[in-house]
Amino acid sequence: MNATDELMNDHRTIERMLTILNTAASKADAGQDLPPDFFTKVVDFIRNFADKAHHGKEEDNLFPAMEKRGIPRQGGPIAVMLNEHDLGRTYVRGMDDAGHRLMRGDREALTLGAKNAHAYADLLAQHIRKEDNILYAMADRVLSQSDQKNLLTRFSEIDKERLGPEKRQQYMSLLDELERELSIKA
Repeated sequence: MNATDELMNDHRTIERMLTILNTAASKADAGQDLPPDFFTKVVDFIRNFADKAHHGKEEDNLFPAMEKRGIPRQGGPIAVMLNEHDLGRTYVRGMDDAGHRLMRGDREALTLGAKNAHAYADLLAQHIRKEDNILYAMADRVLSQSDQKNLLTRFSEIDKERLGPEKRQQYMSLLDELERELSIKA
């Protein structure tokens, strides 16, 4: 197994959340209510699983390893991925704001949450395709077996440090719960 295989496994989990986001946002667009804590739960997942753990593996480990092997950080695919990570964080802040407002009873925040949910899901779907099909293939070409092994070891450490097995399981349960609530077939 290469380090990029583990990152792609994370992508499959994140894609489940993207489906949840699009489904919920479409319901909100159609005038249907969402649970007041919906965006709070989603933001927690994104900030911890997708950003802190997954993007942390890339930003703190994969990208620097690729740089050492000659892939430039500026002006190339790594720069594009970093820019998209930052743009995604902007949409997450919008969902977070909407979530706080919804919890205070501000129904108008549902529109803001839906707009940011759609934008985040669209961005991340394209982002994942680029990483899976272009960036990770590039990484696999330039990284040695030793690099891959070191990255896998570090990724395991990141999962333990930033998530831990209990939190990871809580997030998997959250995905199951939200899929059921929104009638999404897994």
